[in-house]
Formats: sequence, structure tokens, C-alpha cells
Amino acid sequence: MKTKLVLAVLVFSAFLLSNGCKEKKEEVVEVVEVVEKVDLINDEFPEAKQEVIETFGAIAQSLKDGDIDELISFHAYGSKFTEFKSGEPRNDGAANEAHERIVFGAVTEVVKFDAKDLKVAVYGDVANVTFHSDFHLKFGEDLVVVNDQITLLFLNTDDGWKIVHEHHSPLKKES
Repeated sequence: MKTKLVLAVLVFSAFLLSNGCKEKKEEVVEVVEVVEKVDLINDEFPEAKQEVIETFGAIAQSLKDGDIDELISFHAYGSKFTEFKSGEPRNDGAANEAHERIVFGAVTEVVKFDAKDLKVAVYGDVANVTFHSDFHLKFGEDLVVVNDQITLLFLNTDDGWKIVHEHHSPLKKES
């Protein structure tokens, strides 16, 4: 009798499991994300380009205003920051900041601040700004004219576009 009872319980349990607790069928939905390929070389990134141009304008304004702390804030100083200047060995961020504080902190008047042949090339979160400077800066009564080829490499950070590399070379005088 015990065997019949155990067998009856097993059959009844199997019946419940097969009918009462049917396996739910899950509907699988395949999500296909269409990713448009970005051409970092040829795409223009117009919104980012405008942001970089506005940042460059704000840098110029900080110089005109004599706001050195604002000027410095446009840099992303860190272990990767580099600067080449006038054929000298590479500088790091600390040397760049010290130089900019000393030099631009001593400017008494910005007579002219032209960036000739300005080109802004955006490569996603990186932008390369190149131009020929025609800067006329007064240091007291002394006027200094800076005609250099300048490259500023920007990185789009959480705090906006920041300079991560600078390169300054004297512009060859036209004959």
C-alpha cells in the first residue's frame, strides 16, 4: 500500500509539474543598433568646431583682459601635456604654466591679437588649431611683435575644450 501511495504522489506531482507549471515561453527580441561610421579624417564636426573657435576666442579675451588665471584654465595640465617653443627642448605643463604666468602676466596692453590663416580641424574629441600669430603686445613702453607658427592641440573634456599641447615656431620672414 505504501508503494502505491508513493507512486500515486509521484504521478500526481508529475502531472502538476507538466500541466500546472508550464514553462513560460520568453519572446526573444533582437535589438539591432545601427551605428553610423564616423570618418575622423573627413567629417567636419561643425558643432565641435564652433565650440573650439569659441574657446580660442575666450583664450584671446583672457589675454586682452589680463586674466592669467582664466588663461591657465584653458589648459589640461597633467603628465601628458607637452610644449615645443622656438626650437628648444620639450616643456611639460609646469614649465608652460610658469612661462605663461611670467610672460602674459607682464603684458600691459594687447595692441593687436590676430590669428592669420586660422584652421580648426576636429577629429572627434581632439581638435588641432593652427595659425600664424600677429600679436603686438606691450610690456610697459616696449612693444613686442610675435609672428609665429602656432599649433594648439585641444581635447574635449568634461570641463570643455582644453589645450594639451602647444607648438610655437618663428614664422619665416617673407623676402
